[in-house]
Amino acid sequence: MMQARQRKKLRWLGANLCRLLLAVTFVFSGVVKLIDPRGTQYKLEDYAVAMGAYDWIPDGVFLPVAVALAMLEFYLGFNLFFGIRRRTTTRFTLLLMVVMTLVTFWLAKTNAVADCGCFGDAVHLTTWQTFGKNVVLFFAALVVVTYYRSLTRFITERNQWLLSLYAMLFAFLLGLYDIRYLPIIDFRPYSIGTDLPRALLDEWEGKSMEMRYADFSIQTLQGEDITLEWLQQPGYKFLLVAPFLEQADDGAMDNINALYDYCQVQGYPFLALTSSLETSIDRWKDLTGAEYDFAWADGTMLKTVVRSNPGLLLLHDGVIYQKWASANLPNVELDSEPLERSNLGQMQLRTRLQAINRLVLWFVLPLLLWTLVDRIRVGQMLYKRWKIRKK
Repeated sequence: MMQARQRKKLRWLGANLCRLLLAVTFVFSGVVKLIDPRGTQYKLEDYAVAMGAYDWIPDGVFLPVAVALAMLEFYLGFNLFFGIRRRTTTRFTLLLMVVMTLVTFWLAKTNAVADCGCFGDAVHLTTWQTFGKNVVLFFAALVVVTYYRSLTRFITERNQWLLSLYAMLFAFLLGLYDIRYLPIIDFRPYSIGTDLPRALLDEWEGKSMEMRYADFSIQTLQGEDITLEWLQQPGYKFLLVAPFLEQADDGAMDNINALYDYCQVQGYPFLALTSSLETSIDRWKDLTGAEYDFAWADGTMLKTVVRSNPGLLLLHDGVIYQKWASANLPNVELDSEPLERSNLGQMQLRTRLQAINRLVLWFVLPLLLWTLVDRIRVGQMLYKRWKIRKK
């Protein structure tokens, strides 16, 4: 009898430890993907190219699939943590781990894609590290699917649907916000506060071994490299980033043209960077009435600089002061104040801690409050039963 109880306790402990490992990993992976859906989109495109399937997959498919994958990971992790729909959740978790383990084994063998993108730009793993991680998670998924009845519920069955709906709604809105605007947490090299000239010089001179900015360059349409020459100009300057003009959103062109006119009046340099050919640049100018100068840069690098096509950067003495998506470009007039005297010219530094605090405030806090209310109700029911039994 004692041995049976000990085995039962060990099963409970092992199943719940595996459940927590999977839950934390899935929630973290889902959140970082939802924070940067376009980064996941670009990674899926890399997968499609490596598999030779990119040409027959429509361009508009990758972004919705990226959001759906992130939401699925977040949903499964959330359900595992709270013990919601234990049988269905553990089966889907095992199925997902089978697929992901096979995919990452293929990646490790072929090295077709250098970084799997499992945790976005927040954590980078080699292909073999990723495969090893997935093997561990696969065996953890086997444990939880075998002993799913041992998983402790943190919420009553009656309220499971409400928490699941809340989690999915939050995940969808978070992904939608970060698609329309920019990621609320910037894990990439070109974050606000980066001193680009200094970072480039440190890498070129061997002072930095990370090489995070090695592919950043600005070339005129005549092929002349003007990277440092342009970045080291003193004062304010605007950089319009449009990786591929053929796919760029032209709905914000009035704001961009007005901003360029404002820069002409105030004497601020304004440059557009793209990887598109001159024919596409000429077509863009005819379509939008753009009068600003264009220069060439690597398209992959531009997609890393800002997750919008087009996106806008404000620099001061080479330091990135602000970044905007095409959906929230600044509105300026010809007679607007100079940047030196306006809020627009101030560095809008959003720290990761501030973004995490917002996530906690808008998601975790209401979740904890509802869980506490649910636990209090359970306690009241148990207390009533105890009183009845006592009588």
